[in-house]
Amino acid sequence: MRFRTLCRLLALVPVGFGLAPLGQALGAAAELGVRHRIDVMVSAEPDAPVLSRLKGAKGELSFTVRLSANSKESKFFGMLRPSFPDIVVPDGAGKPLVQQTKLWEEEVCHQRRGLPKVTVTQLGGHFGEGEGRIEILAINRHIGVLVPPDELTPGIKLDPGSDSFGVFLAFRAQTRNSRLNVDLKIYPIDCFL
Repeated sequence: MRFRTLCRLLALVPVGFGLAPLGQALGAAAELGVRHRIDVMVSAEPDAPVLSRLKGAKGELSFTVRLSANSKESKFFGMLRPSFPDIVVPDGAGKPLVQQTKLWEEEVCHQRRGLPKVTVTQLGGHFGEGEGRIEILAINRHIGVLVPPDELTPGIKLDPGSDSFGVFLAFRAQTRNSRLNVDLKIYPIDCFL
């Protein structure tokens, strides 16, 4: 009797060891990770010269965004340079110059390691034609360099929120003289590693 019980237990040992890696694989697959999406929207303050003088005028904007999103599974560092060539200045302050647009999205799911570091470093463009044309060139302040005429202040933290894409954290870069806002929304998207 004891011999049969011992044989049955010994027969189960290889089966138990064979299932152990499967259990680890299933546990690893169920680990929750994240990937990020960054959207951009451009708006004007109510007292912006563009809104007060050029309602309905056409223009274009382009800007530079420095992005660092590094994890063990995915590494990205670089400058993104989106441009919007066909902007029409709205007739009111509540409407954006550039509708919310996807700027960047990670393709790889990775461990949760914080948010990507994203900074708007330059904003340029123009609105209108002829004598009423408004040129925009706003850059960040740099150590050892004179303050630019139209200084760009990045990293203004906005309230978190949610919309049809999910929950987001938002940051704003604002120009001092041209009174434009570049809003960046960072969406953390849950995924399985």
